[in-house]
Amino acid sequence: MSDSRSATVKRVTNETTISAELTLDGTGRFDIETGVGFLDHMLEQLSRHSLIDMKVRAEGDLHIDAHHTTEDCGWAIGDAFSKALGDRKGITRYGSSYLPMDEALSRVALDCSNRPFLVWRASLPAQKLGEMDTELFREFFQAFSQAAGLTLHIENLYGDNTHHIVESIFKGVGRALRQAVEIDPRRADAVPSTKGTLGGSL
Repeated sequence: MSDSRSATVKRVTNETTISAELTLDGTGRFDIETGVGFLDHMLEQLSRHSLIDMKVRAEGDLHIDAHHTTEDCGWAIGDAFSKALGDRKGITRYGSSYLPMDEALSRVALDCSNRPFLVWRASLPAQKLGEMDTELFREFFQAFSQAAGLTLHIENLYGDNTHHIVESIFKGVGRALRQAVEIDPRRADAVPSTKGTLGGSL
């Protein structure tokens, strides 16, 4: 386990250039510039409610649409998260949250298992929020869960306003991450698995 539990990742493709800096034991400070206003807003919520300090810079092919930028931000942030966790020794491992926002309620459960899997059960009434296609939020969490090594279950139980639904999801993921990455003082020296390791087919 790294003392700082921090990591920096740079991801460069023909479509995007993304840098992500994360500190797990932070206070929820954020500095986000992706070129996609609503994505910035959601990543700020993720940082604030997870207490993970986060700096993200993205340059992408926004003249096409926000798909590549959104997905690649998920990959970069997830990769930085996994690197900051290191061998995952001492972590609580699991986290969950029920997160209300006005009329919307979302449920999130996750496992820092190093066995990535996403369950997404959220119907979004509007196709766009600002200039962003709402179908891209699933793409973000798919990439994030894969790169971070998370088993991530996201379910919107009900809601009418798409902004409220999406924001309740990001805040809920943040709260669940906050629980899962905390160090368990009773088992700070042990990987939280009877197998002695997390990940792979074990």
